[in-house]
Amino acid sequence: MTDIGDGRGILYPTRLPSFHREPAPTELAGAIRWFWVPRWNLAPGRTSRQQLLPFPASNLVVESGGVSLAGPSTGAAHRDLRGKGWAVGALLRPAGIASLHPEPGRIQNAEVPFDAPDLRNRVTAAMQHPDETTGQQAAVQAFGEWAIEHLTPPDADGLLANTMEDLIASDHTITRVDQLARLLCVSTRSVQRLAQRYVGLPPLAIIRRYRLQEAAQRLREDRSLTIAQVAADLGYADHAHLSADFRSVLGFTPNSYRDQEPR
Repeated sequence: MTDIGDGRGILYPTRLPSFHREPAPTELAGAIRWFWVPRWNLAPGRTSRQQLLPFPASNLVVESGGVSLAGPSTGAAHRDLRGKGWAVGALLRPAGIASLHPEPGRIQNAEVPFDAPDLRNRVTAAMQHPDETTGQQAAVQAFGEWAIEHLTPPDADGLLANTMEDLIASDHTITRVDQLARLLCVSTRSVQRLAQRYVGLPPLAIIRRYRLQEAAQRLREDRSLTIAQVAADLGYADHAHLSADFRSVLGFTPNSYRDQEPR
């Protein structure tokens, strides 16, 4: 699943700096969902806080100061942007993180240094091009070439984990782990092992993250929908359960979220 127009995950799109996504080349479809490239240039003393409800996945991120591996998040996240800068990241598929870390669950809610000086140098050189669009395209190409050289092809379990992710992401009727197990034709225990090994989160946490992302997107993009309608469509027992999920993960209610996003 590589729809680069997927609006889930970004809580306040209108507050973003320059931000682009680029599809991964065909050779990397099993390892990387897409590349993402933000740029910012803020006035002295100004801070731009970017609030996210991250995909239940890991990212490999290149910045001028180095390369880092950001593990799966168990909640909302934010990043404060200052001055001038850029980043080039890869949203990793389950089979992709398996090439870079043996236990992604150990880097939950963490961003750890990743030793890849060649990747940093190639991407940084591209991003310094005087034409931003040309530089961005060259940076993504350089990142993709590095990934083709260094990421191992998905094995059978990695491909099954990718299928698991695709099912959860695309089928909002999936709300329980046993449903997922039946669709994958494996046991519930096998789904739990796949999720821990290839994502680093319990399978129910992955399901709930996608459902909450979808709820936020629908509330943001279609103000004619009631909270109850969104809750029912996404498999919540009622609107109170959706509101409770919002509060526990994001710290505010669906109504207050709508009020914060410009009309």
